[in-house]
Amino acid sequence: MPSGARYWTVVDDDFDVVDDVDRFLREVRLARGRAESTTKAYAEGVSLFLRWCLRTGRDWRTAARDMGLFILWLRWTPGNGGQRTTVVPGPGAKPVREDPRINKVLTAVRMFLVHAVNSKVAPAWVVEQIYELGDGLDLPAEAHGENGPMRVRLKARHRLQEPESDIDRASDEEVVAMFLACRSARDRLTLLLLSRVGLRPGQTAGLRRSDPHMMADSRALGCDAEGAHVHVVRRQNENNAWSKSKQSWIMPVDFLVVQAIDQYALERHEVLGDGGSDFLLVNLFRPPYGAPITTEAIGELCESLSRRAGLGRKVTPRMCRHAMASNVADAGGKLDEIQALLGQKHPASPRPYLHPKPSRLREAVERVPSPRLLQGGEDQ
Repeated sequence: MPSGARYWTVVDDDFDVVDDVDRFLREVRLARGRAESTTKAYAEGVSLFLRWCLRTGRDWRTAARDMGLFILWLRWTPGNGGQRTTVVPGPGAKPVREDPRINKVLTAVRMFLVHAVNSKVAPAWVVEQIYELGDGLDLPAEAHGENGPMRVRLKARHRLQEPESDIDRASDEEVVAMFLACRSARDRLTLLLLSRVGLRPGQTAGLRRSDPHMMADSRALGCDAEGAHVHVVRRQNENNAWSKSKQSWIMPVDFLVVQAIDQYALERHEVLGDGGSDFLLVNLFRPPYGAPITTEAIGELCESLSRRAGLGRKVTPRMCRHAMASNVADAGGKLDEIQALLGQKHPASPRPYLHPKPSRLREAVERVPSPRLLQGGEDQ
């Protein structure tokens, strides 16, 4: 349940706050500066753990020794809306929770139990039940450091093997079709911010009216950045929009985005005049008028545009972001440029966003000379 301090907490059956969990969530949200959505996910995961402990007669402080049974319970026990409260798996039965969801719950529980150990609420041996010593052979090269891959680290003892799933990019044809299906200047600008600028939904919904600088020279605004650009800043926003990147950066934009912002500014002024909130993207066609749009609304917009454009599949905001990064790579952009444009910290982070066009792969193969040509002979 949300509280006045803008973080989530957990209550028991008598609607009393569970103090140990509340202290943990306060630390996550207020002391560590995690997103409110992260606090919500942790609260949901810990509440499932406490519910399992309550229904199986276990003390949560020492229940870590039976994490395998907790995983079984998570996989097969329905939630509050289910008709059963016990584990009843059967041949061919579909799991209630898939492996990725279970892993997220386990992550929240591990964080909570470590906090309980550090707070002297749970015994120290609990850490040994949820972590084991491991090497760094499974870590990427960037994480090895100077000591190489044989560094000893704490490794989560309970983690399910998730199937690998690559995120496809939205094709240029799909983006154009969605653009033509837009019914307002605001929707067109939103789509361009996703697919042309590469912003995440939280970053898009969190933009303020002062963030876009659309002039060729912005020094009059106190900004030395050249050309049209958008400032992407991590803030605490009333619509719960949150930039995943902790750093702020400047994102250059092209004439399409400049034109879209100009058209949206006229549309907004016709509806709200000088009113409305300080957020860039606000409600114009349904109440509350002038209130900032949400990240959920951006996802709903992409789904609606996919349907109206007759694409045959749902193009998500993440697929639009992948399209932007892939287009930069296809145009000759280097990894460090893509990394900076996406606002990412680690050099390897842009790699999942690269989806080379088949034509570019064909050109890469055809650039390789024939061995006969290398020897000076005729290619026969």
